[in-house]
Amino acid sequence: MSRLIKTDTVGRDRARLTKAIVLAVRQLAKQTQATPEARDLAAFIFLALRTISEGIDESVAAWEKRGYWVKADRFRMEWMWAGQHASKLRTALLEEDWAGIAVLSMQTAQKLGKVRVSENHRLGKPWVGAFRRL
Repeated sequence: MSRLIKTDTVGRDRARLTKAIVLAVRQLAKQTQATPEARDLAAFIFLALRTISEGIDESVAAWEKRGYWVKADRFRMEWMWAGQHASKLRTALLEEDWAGIAVLSMQTAQKLGKVRVSENHRLGKPWVGAFRRL
């Protein structure tokens, strides 16, 4: 029996979601009113941040199994902001606090400042219909 290779990992999901968040923040910055697309964008950013936050423990499980506690804790502290921003963004979205959403989305963009998305990306528009999923 051959070795099983897991191709869909939490790390790849996190990389894909961070790029999609950067795209969504760019699109949200272009919005001038509270349109259905703006709601979808904000909801997608919340859902993506929550997914990233939920995957952190699975990412560090292998390090903890090998005894790399410091590395695991450093990684957790590096991504702790994702869960905090997600909860604040959800509250602002449900209250329709668009000034708060704008501030939180810009803070998220600053945290993901090193993420590069090429012009010819194949991500599409993953935020379509995200407000319904909220």
